[in-house]
Amino acid sequence: MLSDPPPDGPQKVGFLLIPQFPLFSFTAAVEPLRSANRMSGQELYAWEIFSADGEPIVSSSGIMLVADKSIQDVGDCPALIVCAGIDPQDYTEKKTFSCLRQLSRHGSHIGGISGGAYVLARAGLLNDHRCTIHWEYLTGFSEEFPDIDVTTKLYEIDRTMFTSAGAGATLDMMLHLIAQQHGHDLSVAVAEQFSHIGSNDPDAPQRMPVRRRLRISHPKLIAVIEQMEANLEDPIERDGLALSVGLSVRQVERLFIKYLNTTPARYYMDLRLKRAQMLLSQTAMSILDVSVACGFVSASHFSKSYREKFDHPPRQERAPVGRELGII
Repeated sequence: MLSDPPPDGPQKVGFLLIPQFPLFSFTAAVEPLRSANRMSGQELYAWEIFSADGEPIVSSSGIMLVADKSIQDVGDCPALIVCAGIDPQDYTEKKTFSCLRQLSRHGSHIGGISGGAYVLARAGLLNDHRCTIHWEYLTGFSEEFPDIDVTTKLYEIDRTMFTSAGAGATLDMMLHLIAQQHGHDLSVAVAEQFSHIGSNDPDAPQRMPVRRRLRISHPKLIAVIEQMEANLEDPIERDGLALSVGLSVRQVERLFIKYLNTTPARYYMDLRLKRAQMLLSQTAMSILDVSVACGFVSASHFSKSYREKFDHPPRQERAPVGRELGII
């Protein structure tokens, strides 16, 4: 994908769809290729769809796509993009991993979109490459693969590996790759076909700023929330939060009640418990380790708080990989 296009025909691109793949991310990758062909008046790209066994694949929205081939019949494929979505950490198909490694050894450029980095990491292809992944999977991915250089960028391109963090990020990445191969003008023409006026900047944040996400504009309240989100493992005491923005504890409490209809303590606790839920569902960390990673002083306090929030104990949230290892 990152090499020069072949002189004697279209650039071949394969799409490996993992069950429960996000349809939006897939179309964000394939539609720019179709549009590039249309806008250039040439067949610059051709593509095939693969599944692990050659059978149809169901997306996360329940829409089924028919595969052209099994990944074991991939043949010559200069570029392959792995599209994974819901619970990519649960994908353990060893034959697929073997096929990906073989493609990499033969010089194929391999990408992962949305949760695709999980599949590439399990195949051992990201050990010496930078990558990114959708923010929802970032915490669990970092815990499982602490030695992999994972970033929070929209997309990462590192030699023969390229990854993106979601549908919008995938569109930006594909526009960047089209520009690399066929020039800026074609990339702009494709972007305009989709009424896309994004910055195409990989360093842009994956998530909306707090201001837009929570629809609040008070700068000191935003600053407090940003500090909470950045300090989940070692929670900042309420006095410290208030002091950092030049307010009293009572003033901070009034802001949370007025704009968010909750208290700072409850809001902070919910952030930590939501992070715990992600870790429990995406990793094999013990419940004790999860409680520590989310700033709880004891497993019993964590379990009690978790049950109050989600109406079930942490044990019930355990990821399949955790159950397989007996870490419940």
